[in-house]
Amino acid sequence: MAGKKILMLTGEFTEEYEIFVFQQGMEAVGHTVHVVCPDKKAGDKIQTSLHDFEGHQTYIERYGHFADINKTFSEVKLDEYDAVYCAGGRGPEYIRTDKRVQAMVRHFHETRKPIFTICHGVQILVAVDGVVRGKKVAALGACEPEVILAGGTYIDVKPTEAYVDGTMVSAKGWTGLAAFMRECLKVLGTEIRHGATLGDEKAAA
Repeated sequence: MAGKKILMLTGEFTEEYEIFVFQQGMEAVGHTVHVVCPDKKAGDKIQTSLHDFEGHQTYIERYGHFADINKTFSEVKLDEYDAVYCAGGRGPEYIRTDKRVQAMVRHFHETRKPIFTICHGVQILVAVDGVVRGKKVAALGACEPEVILAGGTYIDVKPTEAYVDGTMVSAKGWTGLAAFMRECLKVLGTEIRHGATLGDEKAAA
C-alpha cells in the first residue's frame, strides 16, 4: 500500500518535539508529511519552542530549533491529503484565528478524514464549530475548559498515553508521542511487522 499524505498545521513557537518527532517518524515508515504555516513558503523556517514542567505551577518555555516549512501554505490542495495533524505548543493559539486554517480543519472534519491533535493542538479544533462536539479528546489539562465548551469530553490520559475516538487521535503532550504515533499509524492503516535481523538471516544461510 502506498504511503499516506499528512498535512501538519504549525505556527511560530509550535512545540519542537511535536514537529520533528512526528514528521521524522511518519516519514521513516513511508508517509509524506507537509509542514505548513500561514503565509510561509516552502524553504522558509519557523521558530519552535520547548515546553517542560520543572516544578512551577505551569510549564516553562524555551527556544527550540528552527523548523523547515516544506510546503507553501497558499498552494495546499486539501483533497490530496489523507489526514491532518495539529501540533501543539504556542502556535495553535494564534493560527486558530486564521480563517484559512479553520477552513482546512473543516475540510477534514466534513470529509471524515483522520484528525490528529496533541497538547495545545486542540485549540485549533475547538475554533471550528462541530469538530470536537460529541468527541472524547485528550489534550494538555489547561485546554480542558475549551474542549468542554466546544461540546467535547475531555479525557485525562496519562502523559505517556494517547486516546482514539473513531479516526481522531489525541494526546496530552510530547511525552506521549510514542503512543500517539502508534495510534495514528493504526488509523492510517499502517502495519509494522518484526522479523529476523539481517545478521540472523545471514547466519542461517
